[in-house]
Amino acid sequence: MGNRADEIRKRIAKRKKATTGTNQNPPYFLPTDEERYGMERQTSFEGGPPPEGMHPLFKKETFMLKILGAGIMVLVTAIMFKSPSPVFNEAKSVVMKTMDTEFQFAAISTWYEDQFGKPLALLPTSDIGKEPTSTQSAEYARPASGKVVENFKTNGQGIMLETGLGEDVTAMKGGLIIFAGKKDEIGNTVVIQHADQSESWYGNLESIDVKQYESIEKGSLVGKVSTSSLNDGSGEFYFAIKMGDTFIDPIQVMSFD
Repeated sequence: MGNRADEIRKRIAKRKKATTGTNQNPPYFLPTDEERYGMERQTSFEGGPPPEGMHPLFKKETFMLKILGAGIMVLVTAIMFKSPSPVFNEAKSVVMKTMDTEFQFAAISTWYEDQFGKPLALLPTSDIGKEPTSTQSAEYARPASGKVVENFKTNGQGIMLETGLGEDVTAMKGGLIIFAGKKDEIGNTVVIQHADQSESWYGNLESIDVKQYESIEKGSLVGKVSTSSLNDGSGEFYFAIKMGDTFIDPIQVMSFD
C-alpha cells in the first residue's frame, strides 16, 4: 500500500514539474480519481457503456425473460389440451373460444382510415373503383339473381339459391376476404368480413375469383355458381349472413326472386 502511495505522489510531482517548466503561471489542475482516492474512474453505466445504437434502458435479460415466459405459456397450454383430466375443461373452453373468435380486420381497417385518411398498410388494398368510405352505401346488394330453393329453416345458417348456369356471384358489401377455400358440406366458399363486424358467406361455387386477405368492394366478383344438382341447365349457390356469432336469414335484409 505504501509503495502505491509513493508512486502516486511521484506522478503528481512529475506533472507539476512538467507544467512549471513550460509556463510561468501554470494552470490549475485537478488530480484524477486514482490520484485522489487510489481508484480508477468509474463509468456511469453498470458494466460499461451500452453498445452503439442501443438504448441504455434496454435490457437483453428482460427481453429473453419475456420470450421464455411466452414459451412456457405455449407449453402449459399444450399439456392442458393433452391431459384428459376434467380439471382443465373450463380453461380449455376459454382458450378455444378465444382462438375461434375472428379478429375484426375490416372494422379496424375502416376505423384507421376514418381517423387518419389512409388505409391500414398491413392490409392489402385495391384503389381501382374504390369510393370514399363516407359515400359508400350501407345497403346490401344481392349477390346474384335467383330464387330460394332451400330456405333458412332447413339448416339454420343460410339459404340455397337457384340461378342461371355460370352466373357471377358478387359481394353484397365491401370488406376483407377472411376465407377462400373449401368448407365441409358447402364446397368452394368465400367469407367476407365487413366493417360492421358482420360476415357474408358464398358457398357451393364452381370457381373462386378472389384471394384470402384481399380487400373487396361491394358488387365485386367473388366467383361463379356451380351446376345445379338437378342437372336441369341451371346453377345454384349457398348464401349466408352472420352477425357476431349468429347467422340470420338473408331474406330479412334483401329480396330474391
